[in-house]
Amino acid sequence: MSAEPLRSILIAGVGNAWLRDDGFGGEVARALQNRELPPGVSIMDAGTGGLDLAYEVMRGYDALVILDVSRQGGEPGTLYVMEPDEEQVEAGIEDGQAINPHAMDPQTVLRFVKSIGAWPGRVVVIACEPAEVEQIGWGLSERVRNAVARAVDLVLETVAELRSGSARAAS
Repeated sequence: MSAEPLRSILIAGVGNAWLRDDGFGGEVARALQNRELPPGVSIMDAGTGGLDLAYEVMRGYDALVILDVSRQGGEPGTLYVMEPDEEQVEAGIEDGQAINPHAMDPQTVLRFVKSIGAWPGRVVVIACEPAEVEQIGWGLSERVRNAVARAVDLVLETVAELRSGSARAAS
């Protein structure tokens, strides 16, 4: 599948740094700030500010790369690349459904931006299998901390693919 090269890409780290490995997305976003990125690529450490992320996406990006944790059943530190299809994301927020602007997970952010017609051209989620996210605590577990550098490389590869217009198979 060939596609047009993408010019504006938002990389967004999400998660709660007070829940140990849930801070993975923010750690990767901060590590990326020390790297040279191509023009048109922005980085945001959204933390738990999902509504802030949704508003930023509404500015109009060709692609969004979300950095997060995801329990998929692998070993802690395992990295996953997923590309949600807009058609698979349920749109809308039901009447009476409360939205906590400080606790919007990536799926809710995507539902919100889809419902208002602001879906970025492509969405890629780079996630890490967490070890510890249930207990309040500070700092990543050793295996997730060791995955940060690999995640940075994976983000840079993904950005290069997005900018060239090549398609990545969801894995």
